[in-house]
Amino acid sequence: MTEKKVGNKNIANFTKDFYKLSIQVSLNGLSFCIVDSIANTIINSDARSFDRERSPYELQKSLVSLFAKHDIVNKQFSEVTVIHKNKLFSLVPKPLFEEDEMANYLKFNTKILANDHIAYDVLERYDMVNVYVPFTNINNYIYDLFGEFIFKHSGTVMIESLLANQNKDKKPSCYVYVTNQQMEVTVIAQKKLILYNCFDFVTKEDFIYYLLFTFEQLQLDTETTKLKLFGAIEEGDAIYEMCYTYIKHLSIFAPSNTSYIIDSKKDYIDFTVLNTL
Repeated sequence: MTEKKVGNKNIANFTKDFYKLSIQVSLNGLSFCIVDSIANTIINSDARSFDRERSPYELQKSLVSLFAKHDIVNKQFSEVTVIHKNKLFSLVPKPLFEEDEMANYLKFNTKILANDHIAYDVLERYDMVNVYVPFTNINNYIYDLFGEFIFKHSGTVMIESLLANQNKDKKPSCYVYVTNQQMEVTVIAQKKLILYNCFDFVTKEDFIYYLLFTFEQLQLDTETTKLKLFGAIEEGDAIYEMCYTYIKHLSIFAPSNTSYIIDSKKDYIDFTVLNTL
């Protein structure tokens, strides 16, 4: 994947050259995590979920507040990564990608404005490009605080992380990452991406509707396809029990592709936040 770095400010000499900061922002919530990359430990993390979808301006205000709570603005890091989580994206096969056509790739999937800044991530190993609209005000704010940083779309992190740890099972597996009223669906077969998409849901009935609709559109067999749920979900939850009614092979997925030691007493840390560090 091609990483985009914004800015070129110098980091002060006293920067902890092994402390990394990862931030995820969406209109439904935000989170951050700081790791010590030498000790492989989590230094600090926190998250906020919103009771309604916020505007980009309100999102920035919440990020400012969260940073103030943890005194993040007075710290410096060797690496800062911002993950933009939204549904303003489109996956394009790399051989068909043309940078001048990015707006056209997006307009078929989502509504964009004439002044929207469009970016893209290249998933080099998988021959695809993720075209998306980042939160420009958040990028500007982070640059003002820390100078040079990397940004990418959450779908890029999700796809690369899952594909890297998928075996060559001929039968497809469906991964569903559950967060605050959002579900990210990734379908993989033989280490190839079949589908990645995001849906908003309120009730467990909404959740199962989108899931079964995906199965139907991809002609996935509910008797043989493995469904792996992870994120803000556990066995016995209402959503888990609803899925168990319809899907035979159901399990809670425990990602193992992060080497950082997580304190079990801490709150749950977002999958994509950890997998950028």
